[in-house]
Amino acid sequence: MAESTGAIYTAAGANLAIAAAKFVGAFLTGSTAMLAEGAHSLVDTANQILLLFGLKRAKKPADAKHPFGYGREVYFYAFIVALFIFLGGGIFAIYEGAHKIEHPEPAADATLFGFHLSGFWVNVSILGFAILAEGYSCLVALRAFWAEKGERGAITAIQRSKDPALYTILVEDVAALIGLVIAMAGVTAAHVLDQPALDGWASIGIGLVLVGMSIFLMIETHGLLIGEAADPEVVRAIQAAVGEERAVQHVNEVLTQHLGPSDILVNLSLDFADDIPAGEVERTVARLERRIKAKNRTVTRVFIEIQARSAHAAGGMTSPGSAVPA
Repeated sequence: MAESTGAIYTAAGANLAIAAAKFVGAFLTGSTAMLAEGAHSLVDTANQILLLFGLKRAKKPADAKHPFGYGREVYFYAFIVALFIFLGGGIFAIYEGAHKIEHPEPAADATLFGFHLSGFWVNVSILGFAILAEGYSCLVALRAFWAEKGERGAITAIQRSKDPALYTILVEDVAALIGLVIAMAGVTAAHVLDQPALDGWASIGIGLVLVGMSIFLMIETHGLLIGEAADPEVVRAIQAAVGEERAVQHVNEVLTQHLGPSDILVNLSLDFADDIPAGEVERTVARLERRIKAKNRTVTRVFIEIQARSAHAAGGMTSPGSAVPA
């Protein structure tokens, strides 16, 4: 998860600087779109701190109360981040935009250190700086995401990714760039057409982008939070590893679950040949554990149940507590 941690630090630094600049611009000019963008950047900064906290919590070792560790902490905090984006970014921007449409006011000029500054150019300058900073942050997140996704399409990679911290930062950055473009268009149109209400409509547009993005993240993170199976490629590798053992007559079932981005639990139900001695069964189980973990370093726990094919078909796998640990 080093790639996601680096991307988070970059995004947090960029968003903190951007938020400060946007709030200064909103204070000097009264731009609602700028205020909405400032709130968006501030929420993003808080979100990145939450993700870092979640990543740190996820590294806690297993204990008696949580025998499988704390890997899912990062999923919980990623879901909280999506909720914050929805409430703190999207809904706030829509509310402020509606207020500006009802009470339109042109961007006010400002005086700073005795110098008269055009409100329009103040906003344009700050938005230009924000686009450059956010663009750099997005580039860092995109490189990290590209390194993970391989040959898959972007949407497929997000749906299959088990590292919500990485794709949350990427989606946040893309949405932020879209929001900045909308803000720039709204500020420019409001000035050129002398229609201050367009600034409010831009704020609503930003809010809708954030709401849509947050719902997408909630859906993707929800699956991880309740427990998702490993990638089909991982499952096929496990089945191939089992297939190399002649003592195994049939694979009854392969159950996998992500306990964290790099923590996969594997439960196998296998039908061994009846004439295999108990000692050979133990050696086979030990070999399978080593081979499965060697094929995929994210597999951390392997539990193997020895069960006749007919018995499994009749009753399914037993509870995890009665499985034979590898």
